Amino acid sequence: MAQILIEKLLQQASRLGITPIAGPLRGVPVSGVEIAEIGQLNTLSPGTLVVADLKEPPPSYRLDIAVRQASARRLGGLVLPADMSLSMTSQDLAERGGVPILCAPGVTPSDLAVAVDRMVGAGAADTVTRVQFAVSRAREAALNEPEEPVEVILAAAGQALGAAVELQEDPAVRWSEPAAVFIGEVPRGRLVCRAPAEDPVADAAHLALPVIASVLSRALQRQVEHRFAPKQSSAELIAQLVLADSSRVETLAAQAYGLGFPVQHSHVVGWIKPTAREDGSGRPPRALQSAVELYALELFESRAELWHIAFSRDDAILVSTERPGSGDHQRRLREVAADIADYAQTLAGEDWDVTVGLGTPQTGAAGLRQSGTEAHIAVETAVAGGRAGHIQVTDVTGLRRVLLDFYASPTSRELLQDMLRPLDAPGRAKADTAVRTLLAYLSNRGSPAKAAAELNLHPNAVSYRIRNIEDKLQLDLRDADTQFALQLACRVRLLS
Repeated sequence: MAQILIEKLLQQASRLGITPIAGPLRGVPVSGVEIAEIGQLNTLSPGTLVVADLKEPPPSYRLDIAVRQASARRLGGLVLPADMSLSMTSQDLAERGGVPILCAPGVTPSDLAVAVDRMVGAGAADTVTRVQFAVSRAREAALNEPEEPVEVILAAAGQALGAAVELQEDPAVRWSEPAAVFIGEVPRGRLVCRAPAEDPVADAAHLALPVIASVLSRALQRQVEHRFAPKQSSAELIAQLVLADSSRVETLAAQAYGLGFPVQHSHVVGWIKPTAREDGSGRPPRALQSAVELYALELFESRAELWHIAFSRDDAILVSTERPGSGDHQRRLREVAADIADYAQTLAGEDWDVTVGLGTPQTGAAGLRQSGTEAHIAVETAVAGGRAGHIQVTDVTGLRRVLLDFYASPTSRELLQDMLRPLDAPGRAKADTAVRTLLAYLSNRGSPAKAAAELNLHPNAVSYRIRNIEDKLQLDLRDADTQFALQLACRVRLLS
């Protein structure tokens, strides 16, 4: 005979509309349910849950007799149709006799009896009822748009199902999983129910969790839009300020100031670039940008500085803003950029490198653009120089900045490398020695003695190397234009 413990019924108290008012919470296992008058309890079978057929509250002595009879017949419990006031005698009899007494105000006795009967039978009808109730409660919780939608919605769903429902965080969850939770295209995790596999709740959870996950996903998406929409709008304008033509700087700066962005403060920019290891022209996973943006926005909330993140194609641009004179500004940018880059690397996988370039702190709109340029050059330099996957900090001043501009441009870099390509034939080590010798010779105005002192060589050794280099390059090292081009090519080559 199918049975159910009274505490299982109480786990579904909100769905059934019942509340315990007297007696123990653990009584005789319920094997059936009957609607009966309280004067006929001595005819019912043990284990029966009685839904009292009452039109109005009975006298106290009749309830006392009913509780005694329920105890003697070992009934599963007594349900009163309203929140009646029990005498101390009835309460004591219920406790000593092991009779749970419940009330069900506003619930039709026949509806309650059908619902309990389905639970006792643990059939498909009860499973469907549980699913419908859990989904409706989750939707009701979501409609209230709570500040913590995960906690509120899952608590409502768990209470309705009769077992805890949790969000298992997993940034790699696949969209095809039935109970996957996504914020837009950003994976957040999956819903799990802690009910044992043999428990009827597990069957209901299996059907309900995909719908609840969908409700939770939409609620989280609305929360994100509400929390971060102003920040995202500002970030788009700041990105334009960093990347736009110089003729538009004043207009964009005025717009940013109008949105509350302190243009006059100090800014430092980080540039995060994902690159495929096998194919440098490959595009990163579609959802990577959305996931990185959401991760960064949530990370920014715990920071005291003002932060923005925007995107240029597949690259992320971080902007940290503080009052002028704030110490360690670049260090704080490095901490946050490294955290975001690690997260992006985890999502992208082993076939990708995520590289970070850091600019220097600068003031005002022009300084913001300068720091952005520095960060961009630094990241392109790192990728081109075989340092993908690292953080590149560059002091871009004077000649070094000019060289970095050349180095960051694939076309310019290729033209300069072509000049030195004949030196590569003997191998990388000998080519490096030749380039360093040539640069020392040209930097010392063609003096073998001064170049030898710099290289810690004999002047004759320098002269010998230069003759070999000149023969391989087929260039006249006495020509001023050739000297300038070769010196530039050597410096750009040595940047890597």
